[in-house]
Amino acid sequence: MKKIMLPLIAGICLASFSSLSFSDELGKMKEEMMGEMGKMKEDVKGEKEKIQGDVKDEKDKMKADVKGKAGEMKGKGDAMKKKEETMKGEMKGMTEDAREMMGK
Repeated sequence: MKKIMLPLIAGICLASFSSLSFSDELGKMKEEMMGEMGKMKEDVKGEKEKIQGDVKDEKDKMKADVKGKAGEMKGKGDAMKKKEETMKGEMKGMTEDAREMMGK
């Protein structure tokens, strides 16, 4: 009986030591995975901020283009108004000339 008990107790002790080292390994793996997960979150956050910055830059560029085109259109509108006023003056002058010719 003593011969059987001694190897049985030794086996139980080895099993308990191996389970302790197994739990230590699991703890280390968990810490490593949490560290990697933190790094991945930081990477994703950095990419997200970069993309948001790019989108904001593109939006600002588009706004500037629209403002530039609006200014250009306003300038064309002003030029057209001046041309219209000039043409009205010419037409008025031509009408007066025609009246003078008819009246004489």
